Amino acid sequence: MTPEQQGREAAAAFRREHHLGDQPLGDLVALIERTTGHDVAVLDASPDEHGLTMRDPVRDVTFIGVARTRNPMRQRSTLAHELAHVIFADWNGPQGQDLSARTAQEQRADAFARNLLVPAAGLKAFLGDHAAPSEAALSAVVQGFLVSPAIAAIALHDCGCINASTKQEWMGLSTPQLATRFGWTDQYESLQNDSDRTRSPQRLLARTIAGYREGVVTAQSVATLRGITVDAARRELADAGIAPRDPSVPWMTAQDLPVVSVDLSDLDDQAGEGVAE
Repeated sequence: MTPEQQGREAAAAFRREHHLGDQPLGDLVALIERTTGHDVAVLDASPDEHGLTMRDPVRDVTFIGVARTRNPMRQRSTLAHELAHVIFADWNGPQGQDLSARTAQEQRADAFARNLLVPAAGLKAFLGDHAAPSEAALSAVVQGFLVSPAIAAIALHDCGCINASTKQEWMGLSTPQLATRFGWTDQYESLQNDSDRTRSPQRLLARTIAGYREGVVTAQSVATLRGITVDAARRELADAGIAPRDPSVPWMTAQDLPVVSVDLSDLDDQAGEGVAE
């Protein structure tokens, strides 16, 4: 079985296992955390770093990180690509979006990402009876499935909807171009704003907030994870009805202490036995 076939079958199996149907997927960060139980974060990174996957075999903990970016479609494909590395347990091979070395593992992860984001059955249902999609249909696929024009063009070609030359032509288009041409620039800018901000793993943030509620974690810790000011974090927590517990220890006066009866007779006996005559 080729890497392309492995990726396609794994993507279909993942959708079946988690009852995702053939519809476009929403928030991938939340989806991956919910379905796998692994931690996912959006991080500050250099322009050449898109994503990575790390695993601690001792604690059996897996972490997926992707870079914040003004390219939301690329961020989504990176998330799906890294998810493939987790599913296939690619712990010993090269990780991340290293375009200079497209190993079999990377090709398989690419195929998984494409088919997870744009399943063939879902694409055909989305297109309906349009046997020869136009550029407007390409824009609708990009907008609806939140993928790049390149991924959309490959999916359309794999479904037999367009020929190879059209695929190559459409792969050269950009999402901003399509958004401007077909009137969804406002939506694209909103997607850009969402993808261009850091995001902490939900479980980590939940534990930190629980610690704040117990009075053992400061508001600054919450603010750091959220990427906001400490004043904004305090307001956010207060608006949610979350306040730290009072760590003060109740004090008792001497009159409040219980009466304790101590029998020291045994000590007197032992002292008597140790006296020399």
